[in-house]
Amino acid sequence: MSSSSALSARGSGLALLVVGLCWLAVLFDGLDMFIYGSVLPHMLEEKALGITSAQAGDLGSYATFGMLVGALTAGTVADRIGRKKLMVSCVALFSLASGLCAVANGVAVFGLGRTLAGVGLGGLLPTAISMVSDYAPRGRAALTIGLLMTAHHAGGILSAYVALWIVEPLGWRAAFWVCVAPLLFVPVLARFLPESLSFLVARGRVEEARALAARYDAEVPAAKDRTGGAPWANLLGLFRGGEWIQTLLYWLASFGGLLLVYGVATWLPTLMRSEGYELGSALTFVVLFNLGGIVGMLVAGRASDRFGAPRISAVWFALTAGGVFLLSVHMPLALTFVVVFLTGVFLNSAQTMIYATVSIGSAPANRATAVGWTSGMGRFGAVFGPWLGGQLLAADKGDWGFTAFALAGAASMVFIGIAALRTARSAGRAGEPRQLVAAG
Repeated sequence: MSSSSALSARGSGLALLVVGLCWLAVLFDGLDMFIYGSVLPHMLEEKALGITSAQAGDLGSYATFGMLVGALTAGTVADRIGRKKLMVSCVALFSLASGLCAVANGVAVFGLGRTLAGVGLGGLLPTAISMVSDYAPRGRAALTIGLLMTAHHAGGILSAYVALWIVEPLGWRAAFWVCVAPLLFVPVLARFLPESLSFLVARGRVEEARALAARYDAEVPAAKDRTGGAPWANLLGLFRGGEWIQTLLYWLASFGGLLLVYGVATWLPTLMRSEGYELGSALTFVVLFNLGGIVGMLVAGRASDRFGAPRISAVWFALTAGGVFLLSVHMPLALTFVVVFLTGVFLNSAQTMIYATVSIGSAPANRATAVGWTSGMGRFGAVFGPWLGGQLLAADKGDWGFTAFALAGAASMVFIGIAALRTARSAGRAGEPRQLVAAG
């Protein structure tokens, strides 16, 4: 799967429209994802719904379990019914589920709301990545995916300010009511987001694709890949020939990466408070962590387009493991701020470059399935991460949480590094340029 099979629709107007709408959708995704971690210290302090530290870890895992279900099913569904319909449905689902959390009268109802929100959150991200990959400027696919993912961290920053400005005067429920607001974006997304041109062509809707392309002065992709046959045909395609080894390496790397991402995202404010920092400082860590994520996405995306996404991902995971481990060491506040920022730079974009690797290297008709299942299998790590943090905190071993997350980063570095070496060897045997991922 090379760049020759990548989508060739490059109309700048269409690309801006698609990336802009997907960016807003992922912004709301990030807000909903990070809001629980941001309000969690307040909920534990006032014993909201009677939750304990161990239960709080379980509740964090409910959302990531829902994301697992959403990611595993969304890719296959998107490749069958279309990426636009699925994105609209996912935004509606996680918005309504946040409303359920806001009115919850017990842990069970709150957990159900977080699980349903997770299904929508897990389905949206791989679908949005597949969509922007379709319309990315040639040679800038990884950078475009990185740009999209800055929205996720902008949502994380927004969640910290929601917790800071709204929770204190109005209570934790108000924060989840804020997360219902993206429901107003659903009609906008349904009206203005175009369907993927590669999906339309793969489904035989060529005239519809031509009309859309003509409206935005874009190119229609060649009808090389048809999305047909059995519902699981696209998934089975990830295991044909020698592809199964590469697929498993990506899945294992994603497992460790998402364990790290969601473990840290859920527990960072609480773990830092357990280290003796005030609530305001703990929420500042969330802001710095996500600011680092925004910077990291842009830097990693540009570097990946030049040097190869798996190579950059492996280096980033190594730097992440070091940064997370340092957080277990008590340092002066200013130095801790710097470490948190740099950890955010590398941690978040390391995982995203796994998605970029899979997305860029996949055939357009199979792209959502490949990214969705890589994300979905990684969600097992995302389920385990918050649970592990809760168990360690409940056992008064918060410092070990950072060490465990650092080990997960080191493991992902190994898996994606092996994948990068295998890709380079394959390219060398085929007589191709030694480029780890064909950009664009």
